Amino acid sequence: MTTAELSTLLVWGAATALAIAMVAYAVDLARRTEVRAERRVAEPALVGSTTPGRDASATVPATVAGAAPRRRAAGIGSSTAWLGTALLLVAIVLRGVAAGRTPWANMYEFALTGSFVALAVYLGISTRRDVRFLGAFVTGLATLFLVLALNVFYVAATGVQPALQSYWLVIHVGVAITATGVFTVAFVTSALQLLRTARDGGSAWLGTWHWLDRLPTPVSLEGLSFRLNAVGFVLWTFTVIGGAIWAEDAWGRYWGWDPKEVWSFVIWVVYAAYLHARTTRGWSGSRAAWFVVVGYACVLFNFTGVNLIFNGKHSYSGLTD
Repeated sequence: MTTAELSTLLVWGAATALAIAMVAYAVDLARRTEVRAERRVAEPALVGSTTPGRDASATVPATVAGAAPRRRAAGIGSSTAWLGTALLLVAIVLRGVAAGRTPWANMYEFALTGSFVALAVYLGISTRRDVRFLGAFVTGLATLFLVLALNVFYVAATGVQPALQSYWLVIHVGVAITATGVFTVAFVTSALQLLRTARDGGSAWLGTWHWLDRLPTPVSLEGLSFRLNAVGFVLWTFTVIGGAIWAEDAWGRYWGWDPKEVWSFVIWVVYAAYLHARTTRGWSGSRAAWFVVVGYACVLFNFTGVNLIFNGKHSYSGLTD
């Protein structure tokens, strides 16, 4: 087995582990909803049922009385998420070894490393605060991206075009990938904010989605999304500036209206408008969250549509080679 084949096998292993994590996190959300429903039913029924001198809480199961239930499914989700992320990291390193270069020069490799960054951001935040409510969705997106990468974007591990043989491949593309990973987690947070806001507003079609009750308040979700997007925006700003410097070095001009350049700037404008509206215009709630959704849609189109539909100097998908 070659190094490249081992890398591919490990990506499949990572996708499998992340799929298990997604299911475990989903079970945790569902289980916590059931526990809350049991508590609402059991507590009124126990009123007046105790004998004198006996503590009422003694007759109530721990999960009903208010004690934190054992979140075994969440623990499994976290463990397998860490495992999948570790396997993916090893796969990315082996891909770089097999290709003899930095492992993010085409769509396949970008999908791998972008998924890894999103997972790393999520897991990093989870070490400081309980954000396991994001777990099912972050691991779900990562699994989807990895499967698409393996089945649609995969190309053999080879060298790169002369224009990419530069230290800017490490800096410019590496920062772009990091920004994309941060934007991914922020998108998940804003999407959940929109769902929770709609449910709190009495949305009929979300009436049976009881797991939404287990999410933090829309204000808390919005705050987390804003902080993540602020970091992602700084990284994306450097991506645009670094790309212009690299373009001048490689092609003799800072800006040439290449499709990738245009859409990278569109992304910058959307997120700049979001941050401006959020901080100076008082935009909050669903309006701000929809800004994030639109911005992430632009990020995805820049990664897929621009590479596959348009021809330009940034056509490095490798799918037509």
